[in-house]
Amino acid sequence: MKHSIVIHGLEELPGAAETFLKEIGDNRLIALYAPMGAGKTTFTTAICHALGVREDAVSSPTFAILNEYRAGNGEPVFHFDFYRINRLTEALDLGLYDYLDSGALCLMEWPENIEELLPEETLKVQIKVQPDGSRTVSWED
Repeated sequence: MKHSIVIHGLEELPGAAETFLKEIGDNRLIALYAPMGAGKTTFTTAICHALGVREDAVSSPTFAILNEYRAGNGEPVFHFDFYRINRLTEALDLGLYDYLDSGALCLMEWPENIEELLPEETLKVQIKVQPDGSRTVSWED
């Protein structure tokens, strides 16, 4: 089934994140595909806030590669940014599969850099910038 959410502006992000979380069901491995500047980190931040992660806790893990947050219910949320990964061994050295196998929500930016390592059940989400500046978030399950 195809899904899509259109986000016309920043004011729509909280509702879009809540809708996204409802529609992805039990999917825990979320790979966000989008060009630079399309809003991967912004959307991830909105998802984390919808889960009850503290407002000031979410930041881009570009240099750290991984940030761990706590949702309002105490469950971990893992936020990866694989932009700086040059070799698959770098992701493996991080203990990638320990996180992916944890059952926690894993939100991954720049997953194309570790595509070969992603489990089959990873939900692949596209974020596209439209000519009017809106964003379309889409996926198939």
